[in-house]
Amino acid sequence: MELILKYFPDLTEDQINKFKQLESLYQDWNLKINVVSRKDIDELYLRHVLHSLGIAKVMTFNDGSKILDVGTGGGFPGIPLAIMFPECSFHLVDSIAKKLKVVNEVVEGLGLTNVKTTHSRVEAIDDQFDFIVSRAVAIMPTFVHWVKGKIARTQNNDLKNGILYLKGGDLTEELKDYRTTTIYNLSDYFSEDFYETKKVVHLPLKYRG
Repeated sequence: MELILKYFPDLTEDQINKFKQLESLYQDWNLKINVVSRKDIDELYLRHVLHSLGIAKVMTFNDGSKILDVGTGGGFPGIPLAIMFPECSFHLVDSIAKKLKVVNEVVEGLGLTNVKTTHSRVEAIDDQFDFIVSRAVAIMPTFVHWVKGKIARTQNNDLKNGILYLKGGDLTEELKDYRTTTIYNLSDYFSEDFYETKKVVHLPLKYRG
């Protein structure tokens, strides 16, 4: 938890309480339904919570923004971002039901009212969003294909509507066809070794009616 406060010192008391509760909620539920490896549970704040909040370092979502989290798994990056931006709405989607059961229990345990979950493939979601976030569930061309037509027309934020993707390693080949991407190195924001090769990729996408 000290790790979160190190990089986000201006959290409200409510946000601090919610972030603190994450560890016990995930430890409890992970014993029943394994969604996070044991090593990762021991380093939950470093490997999952702070990693998710890398998006919050490059983007402050304005109130009222709608964000879709594709392949949320155990609720990352959606749940930490929902705590960070309580006036935004988050839709967390995963095709694996047991993972969403944990997500729903954590959301309920935290009392988050700005999170909705759906057990589905993302292609079946019929809605539009300011941003689509995810943690490396597929290579970018595949991901772009999945989320086609889900970007809202109206711009409400400083960054253009589109994808904010948490990725690692050398992305040269994967992103060669996307000239409009901006890559943010998380090592510029976080000093821990874990973030040495981690990045946030912003890919603006046009509205398609």
